[in-house]
Amino acid sequence: MALETWLVKVKKTISSSFDTVRSATVPKAAAKPALVIKKSSVGVLAFEIAGFMAKLLHLWQSLSDKSITRLRNESISLEGVRKIVSNDEDFLLGLACAEIVENLRLVAKSVSRLSKKCEDSNLRSFDRCLQEFSNTGRDPHHWVLSWKEMEAKIKKMDHFVTITATLHREMDELLVVENSLRKSQLLQSNKERDLGTLTFKEQKITELQQKLLWQRQEVKYLKERSLWGRSFDTATLLLAKSIFTILARIKLVFGIANTSHGHPISLPRSLSASATVYPSEHPNTCNFVSGPLMKNPKSEDDHHQKGATTNPDIDHGFFEVNSKPMKPPSSTLGAAALSLHYANLIIVIEKMIRSPQLVGIDARDDLYSLLPISIRSSLRARLKGVGFSASDPFLAGEWRDALHKILGWLSPLAHNMIKWQSERSFEQQNLSPKTNVLLLQTLYFANQEKTEAAITELLVGLNYIWRFEREMNAKALFECTTNFNGFLNSQNKISSD
Repeated sequence: MALETWLVKVKKTISSSFDTVRSATVPKAAAKPALVIKKSSVGVLAFEIAGFMAKLLHLWQSLSDKSITRLRNESISLEGVRKIVSNDEDFLLGLACAEIVENLRLVAKSVSRLSKKCEDSNLRSFDRCLQEFSNTGRDPHHWVLSWKEMEAKIKKMDHFVTITATLHREMDELLVVENSLRKSQLLQSNKERDLGTLTFKEQKITELQQKLLWQRQEVKYLKERSLWGRSFDTATLLLAKSIFTILARIKLVFGIANTSHGHPISLPRSLSASATVYPSEHPNTCNFVSGPLMKNPKSEDDHHQKGATTNPDIDHGFFEVNSKPMKPPSSTLGAAALSLHYANLIIVIEKMIRSPQLVGIDARDDLYSLLPISIRSSLRARLKGVGFSASDPFLAGEWRDALHKILGWLSPLAHNMIKWQSERSFEQQNLSPKTNVLLLQTLYFANQEKTEAAITELLVGLNYIWRFEREMNAKALFECTTNFNGFLNSQNKISSD
């Protein structure tokens, strides 16, 4: 990389000298070239823009054939999802669509703020253009790309994200080298003041100065290649086209009809295994390779009966309407703000069930302190009348089987909840989020009553196998002690004889 930087520098120097010689041979009477105004570059905002691009890359990937097939055949078919979230396939697909739309809306909101810095008037009106396209399907600037064009843009954005991330690391390294050099120089000056002579640290300072020079050249080279040196218009146009194309694909994949003058555009209804669609080669039209995931909830006849002026997408906006399912119903853990707490609780119970013999009294008390009032009440009701003895190995085996079956469908949702939350916290500090888990696969939309009933069942079973293990250990210890005492008595008797 250092050699490449040096070669680029030499090339620029030679090019500059040729330009100087060429300008010297031009007659003085020649007309002056037109003044070229260089557009301002995004500069330090490159890291934020790279974050937007990384999110768009992930959104596009989540709408691929493979991802949509996984969504339809795996994600919404999880046993836990069907048991405590919903068994309605259309509802679950609606949740997936709402989350993708909401993620796109958040990116578009940030890009709208960025577009205000552009010189192109069309880009400055990005917010209005997106609203018009989302509500009516009109794309006057032809920002919706064909599949082939979008794939080319995806590669370009991926390159920008990668090299901008490299720039970030190299700038951090540059800061480290500068601080190291500054400290070494300070120590050197103090040493010379005290001893009046040079020390062996002079060589280290020379090495740091050389490293600093190379590091600055590296950073300069990366700035030229990354988003740092691009104009606001260039970066925003790339983002705008990607957002428009992703939005068009969302509508096609999930069967959301565009509207034009209040009349929904009819869409093909053929379904295939992948249920995936692609934008066509024509920017303003769409060609189905396969049908949409969901049926359009409103037919054209119903629309005409209600009147063309009451279309919800126009009255309330596409993003508002299609993001509504993200608000959890009052009966869910998300509405009660308990989803993350219950996820941690389930994981703790899971660990205890795996090794009940290692659970002490203090750990048991700590677990009980984590329980909300509702679960404590139901647990007391279930344990009322239960005997103190837990010595039946057959019953303990049945409880183990039952607990493993419950954890088989409940535990994945708990782990997904932790993963979903951690990925979004990680996203704040990293350029490449990997949010592979949808909210519908977590406890966020889980029914609170059903989830608490499952947790109570786990606690009742854990209580029994915990007491069973303690009794078996106590019995084994008692038998061992008895046998040992018997052995000692026999030895003493033999000695006395």
